Amino acid sequence: MQDRLQQLINIFQKEKLDALIVSSIPNIIYLTFLSGFSKDEREAFLFITKNEKYILTDGRYSEAVKSKVPDFKLIEISSKISFEEALKTLVRKHNIKRLGFDGDNISFLEHKKLSRLLNDLNHFTLGRLRTIKSATEIIAIEKACNLGDKTFKFILGKIKKGVSEKELTFEIEFFIKKHGSDISFPPIVAFGKNSSVPHHVPTNNKLTNNQIVLLDFGVKYKNYCSDMTRTVFFGKPTIEQKRMYETVLLAQQKAIEFLSGKSDKEYPMQRILLGKNVDKVARDYIISKGYSSIPHSVGHGIGLEVHEAPHISPNSKDILKEGMVFSIEPGIYIPGFGGVRIEDLVVLEKNGPRLLTHSPKRIIEI
Repeated sequence: MQDRLQQLINIFQKEKLDALIVSSIPNIIYLTFLSGFSKDEREAFLFITKNEKYILTDGRYSEAVKSKVPDFKLIEISSKISFEEALKTLVRKHNIKRLGFDGDNISFLEHKKLSRLLNDLNHFTLGRLRTIKSATEIIAIEKACNLGDKTFKFILGKIKKGVSEKELTFEIEFFIKKHGSDISFPPIVAFGKNSSVPHHVPTNNKLTNNQIVLLDFGVKYKNYCSDMTRTVFFGKPTIEQKRMYETVLLAQQKAIEFLSGKSDKEYPMQRILLGKNVDKVARDYIISKGYSSIPHSVGHGIGLEVHEAPHISPNSKDILKEGMVFSIEPGIYIPGFGGVRIEDLVVLEKNGPRLLTHSPKRIIEI
């Protein structure tokens, strides 16, 4: 924890900030190791200066704060003292002139309230601190992936004629929770033509013969997330379905090979590995086979959140470095026909990329 806090203080001192307000729950977890706050409710804030650390929350969390993060001074928000009043007191106490805030998380109204206290407010992208993962973080993500692999093996046995998308969604969630973890996002289960919608919301649609089954789900283990997608076939795939699948699989393989430096002459390996170039390798291959461009990025970082830096997308300026964990997930989607997506998590290590998901990627017919 101290290393993370010191890293944060070093950065905001370079920006000549006197203090920083942290409002994002993943960032609070990252800096305190304390979880349990709701993402939907504004239940906690951190106020950090060079020499002092405060956590502002209500009485429901006082005991947890005192026992788990004793290095932070607790300011209990209640009907007697509001967040605004507590913040005003801290600003005055520490003579704060220039305040940084969690810019990707503060709402317009919250910014307006801060502006009443100080004129010199500065956006601070705190999530970037989490981009390079520690060995402990990578182990947690890998354990989440391991349970994801077990979930995939389990769910294959539940794919039967007449089962609905919602029923399979329930089976995925139940299996993960039964094994002591939680889902990292609501699972996507899509049958047939529904698989052409990348973020399809599961329905009561029932499985019939000769349909595509797309499964996209993740596990949360000790606050760290996994994310994987597999596409299988209930019955024998058509020639076109097979061609789609093989194209997506090869596009993914080419992107991973590019990460390892085993790229071909068309995409020579560069000293600086950019997210946009990894995206281009997979995207160009799919387009070269006559399919439309991928309607989403080829990958995204993952950690305390399912989607975080780095970004593997056409406009990404992110440089990929050792210790980063991200997905590679090309896809082909044909409206009214169906879609194929294959997604794995990769950690970039000194010797190249290492896959954290290990579920089979051969064509599976059920």
